[in-house]
Amino acid sequence: MSGIDLSGLLGRCTFAPPGTSVDCAVSGGPDSMALMVLAVEAGLDVTAWHVDHGLRPESVSEGELVARTAVSLGAAVMGLEAPVEHGPNLEARARDARIAVLPAGVLTGHTADDQAETVIMNILRGAGIQGAAGIGDPDRRPLLALRRAETTAVCAAAGITPAHDTMNDDPRFFRNRVRHEIVPLMAEVSGRDPVPLLARHADRAREAVGLLATLVDGIDATDVSVLSGLSDDLARLALRKWLTDRLGGRPPDLASVDRVLEVARGSRRAAEVVGGHRVERSAGRLTHLPG
Repeated sequence: MSGIDLSGLLGRCTFAPPGTSVDCAVSGGPDSMALMVLAVEAGLDVTAWHVDHGLRPESVSEGELVARTAVSLGAAVMGLEAPVEHGPNLEARARDARIAVLPAGVLTGHTADDQAETVIMNILRGAGIQGAAGIGDPDRRPLLALRRAETTAVCAAAGITPAHDTMNDDPRFFRNRVRHEIVPLMAEVSGRDPVPLLARHADRAREAVGLLATLVDGIDATDVSVLSGLSDDLARLALRKWLTDRLGGRPPDLASVDRVLEVARGSRRAAEVVGGHRVERSAGRLTHLPG
């Protein structure tokens, strides 16, 4: 591809060795389309997975765009339907629907810009140090060192006109307000691009999270008798780790963790946690009920 330093971009990606079979989640937008292009250029055996939630009339044509592009690149393609109704917690419900149908270990096209936005969102949600670590499971995000402008450039160099999801402009959604209002304001106030700073902050926070996790390794956070022998601080760590796994890698806010700790301590029988999920206590154990 002319006009772009493809080898330089690939050198900043974290793809598996050439010949590895990988699954890529491809919505049709510039980030995920660039993910597919770069994965093919990296010599991987790529299968593109497109999920249609049926939220917009143009979603069908986006699936067709992904299929055509995948075939032109020599990648396999799989189209899936995971209907989601409009209403409260739409972003979270759509994400959960995708997780339910996509294969385990699927790669996504999240960039450094997405990382920065996630850090801000998690901090504002009160998600603690785990939230400050940004997007979970970085091994599935090979483009985290790239910027959104670079994924757009990859598509242009490949002759691809990606889809534009109008929902990404809707101010009803938290991430869109962060992307279009908070990040630009931070840049204006600080006089510098905040994205690299927030991405590095996420890296350091992830290191801290890893160290803290060693303190609760092997602890069964669903066993109330085990939690009873822990201090509140350690019990919160164990519960936060357990809840993060149950919530698809999204760290819960501190208020949710505290409510679940109250359930474990016996001061309440059940508690709602972020995203409409629920934790109940029965026969000395905690049970997670999806939202």
